[in-house]
Amino acid sequence: MQRTTRTFSVATIDDFKHNLLCWSQEFENIIWLDSNQYKQQYSNFDCALAADDFTSIKTDYQNAFEKLKEYQEVTKDYIFGYITYDVKNDVEQLSSSNFDGLNFPDLYFFQPKKLIFIRGNQVEFQYLSMVDDEIESDFKIIHQFKKQTILPSTNTIKIKLRIHKDEYHAKVTKILEHIHKGDIYEANFCQEFYVENSEINPIEVYTHLNEISEPPFASFLKIDNHYALCASPERYLKKEGTKIISQPIKGTAKRLISPIDDVKIANDLIRDDKERAENVMIVDLVRNDLSKSAKKGTVYVEELCKVYAFKQVHQMISTVVSEIDETKTNPIDVLRDTFPMGSMTGAPKVSAMKIIEHLEETKRGLYSGTIGYFTPNNDFDFNVIIRSILYNQKRKYISYSVGGAITAKSIPEKEYEECLLKAKAMKYVLLNSK
Repeated sequence: MQRTTRTFSVATIDDFKHNLLCWSQEFENIIWLDSNQYKQQYSNFDCALAADDFTSIKTDYQNAFEKLKEYQEVTKDYIFGYITYDVKNDVEQLSSSNFDGLNFPDLYFFQPKKLIFIRGNQVEFQYLSMVDDEIESDFKIIHQFKKQTILPSTNTIKIKLRIHKDEYHAKVTKILEHIHKGDIYEANFCQEFYVENSEINPIEVYTHLNEISEPPFASFLKIDNHYALCASPERYLKKEGTKIISQPIKGTAKRLISPIDDVKIANDLIRDDKERAENVMIVDLVRNDLSKSAKKGTVYVEELCKVYAFKQVHQMISTVVSEIDETKTNPIDVLRDTFPMGSMTGAPKVSAMKIIEHLEETKRGLYSGTIGYFTPNNDFDFNVIIRSILYNQKRKYISYSVGGAITAKSIPEKEYEECLLKAKAMKYVLLNSK
């Protein structure tokens, strides 16, 4: 279907971005992607808003990738959406039977009537022909948008732990037993923090979370009564023509106020044998996953264990790339071959997923799944849903989960402390937003 494109220049782009996100709340289904202008090698835009579904697909995990493939091939347009972690059950003989307080559908994608990209000070509207007569008026409304004053919430946010500290230690010890027996090399073990019978203002909480972190793969998702407020620093997978890019994160250190101390802790992270071992194990897993669809001899590591600084933490990131033959390989097959992302599972992948499913107390759902989009020419880009607050508005259930890679060198106490560090931003915004 044809799209009409119009481009406008905006002097105060930050104000326009804020207005755009607030204006978008009038629609039932939206996805907002924001790179926060983080300088990175692979980037197509600063921000994108997909709003107002024309067509969509919603399904459980059974044959989810085949259904997505059919939908994407028929639509031949931009589609935005998400894949939950539990679609792993479509890839392997696995199951998900843990508690689920959020109830996101397993997979959802939609073709937006209204699509808006921001690059620098340029705002590009791409509207389907049925609504293209609204471009000018929408631009004016967004530019002059006046956000309604939000009264402070009167409900109390009481955060609970699904797994308490002693139980966490016992579960990590069991994972270490599996490692010492040779069942696995590494497992990404996650725990949930949750709030019951409470309401939040999603825009306020997301804006606060994003300001604290300013990550390159932030996203705001609203699908009916389900929200994902995502401050992710991690890319899962990107396709540019025949090139596939994966950028797993493993290795975290907190930022320090003193510049000298901050540089030192980053250098310590670079030299940390345990953190490097975690990262290298996942790099090997990603290389193996990419090789399933890659042209022979094209999988290689562009960058190994490089430390990048974000507002709250330093992260160790590797970049693994490959080339595919587009005449033989469907883009969704590349996603299927690599899903779920290795940084959120462990190695070997299937064994690790079975063990963590048994030991975790919560169905992961959208957490450690992915949000992203396909272009009309079969390119795509997807993040990893971490550092995120998930919200079921109808059930008044709020959730955020954090995890860490358990290896032979892991010490349960230190792993627990790393989880608390990763959870810090989500906890802070929930307790301090309206």
